[in-house]
Amino acid sequence: MTRTISLGPNETRLLFGLEKEGKAVFSFDEATRILGLSSDASKKVIYRLRRKGRITAAQKGKYILTPARAGIEGDWSESPFLIIPHIIEEYYVGFWAAMNHWGMTEQLPNTIHIATTKRKRHMKYSGQILRFVTVSRKRFFGFTKERIHSEEFNISTREKTIADALVFPQYCGGLTEVTKAIWNSRKELDWNEAVTCTRKMGVDAALRRLGYILSLLRIRPETVRTLTARRWRGFRLLDPTAPKKALHYSKSFGLVLNVPDRRLTSWRET
Repeated sequence: MTRTISLGPNETRLLFGLEKEGKAVFSFDEATRILGLSSDASKKVIYRLRRKGRITAAQKGKYILTPARAGIEGDWSESPFLIIPHIIEEYYVGFWAAMNHWGMTEQLPNTIHIATTKRKRHMKYSGQILRFVTVSRKRFFGFTKERIHSEEFNISTREKTIADALVFPQYCGGLTEVTKAIWNSRKELDWNEAVTCTRKMGVDAALRRLGYILSLLRIRPETVRTLTARRWRGFRLLDPTAPKKALHYSKSFGLVLNVPDRRLTSWRET
């Protein structure tokens, strides 16, 4: 049963005014201007709209109009990607959401992970969680602009998506999902660029994981040979999100194999 949410006259006035001005993101001062009310009265209108799920607080004094399935006039875009540039400047959509965007996985994540150089609190928008992952300046590279309708947003390139996933598999559905993404994108990736991006991340465990996964999938033998020729010092975990107990060791890549191969390729059985 669908719950009907009724709106009062001032709430409707604000939503209509925002729609007319084409504002998906607005400030408290703009809301007060549209309403023509006092600050205290405007705060009450905003409070009621937040309670009804029609607007979301982005940060202090700034709000986002939450898309309605049946809009007031026309439709607001329901892609959370398009709202991000309005609430943060330095960012790119990455990790599992980027894997889905580039067709590396069919899984639609409930959480959209966004790389940024500045700390920012997580928030909800249109039923999805926007989680901001703070990365160092040296790892903030490898993104491009994509477009939905007439709106642009930043997203990691295919190659940087793989590099990020090898460093942060926990934001990508786990190493099994990363392995599937590598397989699905094997024909579209610029492999020299993928290796370069992974190396630039400054985490040699990511390069080791890349070599092992390529060897497991039996693709890119020239890349595997290049990576096995490196002299790895010590051992790193294959899957940093799994228990640390060693099942086997890979001397070729200097890895503690703490997950079985069959788990990494379990998606082939479905």
